[in-house]
Amino acid sequence: MAELVFFSGTMDCGKSTLALQTDHNHAARGRAGVVFTSLDRAGEETLSSRLGLKVPAFEVSDETDFWKHVVDVLEAGGRCDYLICDEAQFYSADQIDQLARVVDELGVDVFAFGILTDFRTRLFPGSQRLVELADKVQVLQVEALCWCGSRATQNARTVNGEMVVEGEQVMVGDTNSDDVVAYEVLCRRHYMRRVTAATSMSAHISPTPLPFAEPEVRLASARPQVVLPVAPLAAAP
Repeated sequence: MAELVFFSGTMDCGKSTLALQTDHNHAARGRAGVVFTSLDRAGEETLSSRLGLKVPAFEVSDETDFWKHVVDVLEAGGRCDYLICDEAQFYSADQIDQLARVVDELGVDVFAFGILTDFRTRLFPGSQRLVELADKVQVLQVEALCWCGSRATQNARTVNGEMVVEGEQVMVGDTNSDDVVAYEVLCRRHYMRRVTAATSMSAHISPTPLPFAEPEVRLASARPQVVLPVAPLAAAP
């Protein structure tokens, strides 16, 4: 039975790396697949990970029709056993419906990868629909970490180093001004307090790396040391 599986997590938890590994594992067993992505950090028509790995991919736009794409491949005499769909949070709800139809009516496995919520802690439409329709929703076990060392659960957006909670849901970069738009992951406590790595002035969990140097401690004796004479041993008879 084909399945629609959604792998979710925050930024920096290895979603794209797992997408590449999943594609490799299935292809190594002789299965034919198609890779899709959207707004990848490496540019259009590329699926990449922060580890430096990347493969060519079809760029998903508002006009992409997954059902039509797979049907065209099959009608042309090709094979399609599975789809890898990275950055699935950027897909529309209708496109997620198309992926579910590909699974149910064409018997093609779909492996979708994406983050659940945006910088405002609101669900992306694509991720919401995947949660509603997926046969399995798996949270990635590689935990991204906040600057404080705690588990990161929130995706934060910063503008010129300051965290913001208003604006367009999807913004790869601000091209209309000189503002620097960036993203980082935070634990819920520091997200709610609006404390980013830059504003915390903390680059590490501890400013002193292990092992800690033990301070030299000298203990003064309470009374002078007395040395008793030792009698020589008697010679054996």
